[in-house]
Amino acid sequence: MAEVHVSDHPLVKHKLTLLRDKNTAPKKFRELIREITLLIAYEALRDLEVEPKEIETPLTTTDGYKLAEPIGLIPILRSGLGMVDGIWEMIPSAEVWHIGLFRDEHTLRPVSYYNRLPIRPTVSVCLILDPMLATGGSAIKTVEILKEWGANRIKFLGVIGAPEGVEALTTAHPDVDIYLAALDDHLNEHAYIVPGLGDAGDRQFGTA
Repeated sequence: MAEVHVSDHPLVKHKLTLLRDKNTAPKKFRELIREITLLIAYEALRDLEVEPKEIETPLTTTDGYKLAEPIGLIPILRSGLGMVDGIWEMIPSAEVWHIGLFRDEHTLRPVSYYNRLPIRPTVSVCLILDPMLATGGSAIKTVEILKEWGANRIKFLGVIGAPEGVEALTTAHPDVDIYLAALDDHLNEHAYIVPGLGDAGDRQFGTA
């Protein structure tokens, strides 16, 4: 069964409070998304495999380690874009593959409109990036796309989740762990997370 990790780190709580504030300007909002993502990714990547590497310090030779698994970042367009830079700061070698989805007005199901994944998987671990896990529809569809592609290890990284979205994703894909900065109360009638922070895409790009 999937594990759901909700951060209790003081820095995450502090930065999340600033992120929720309706008076936070887009520039600051983007900075906070990047910083929170970096903190959440630190926990999500704890189980990465490493392999030995011998190096020379200024004084002697010593044994060290290097990452043994290539990492893929999969931001869901468009709001997931703001989460990429935080992880890139830690893992500049990570590959980035964008997936675009929109909601069909008749079926209310997510439909893929952009996918530039290579023919075969080039990474060992895929991190799906989306600030909001609301209904879970986009996350579920993205996991389906990645599994059809051949990805074996997939994790979801978000900032805020709703219980409805977490339940939907863990039910559909019990092998995908979820990492969040906060798990909020519920979804309203418009499928917005409450108390939430509004539309993460609009607030990042100043289009609200």
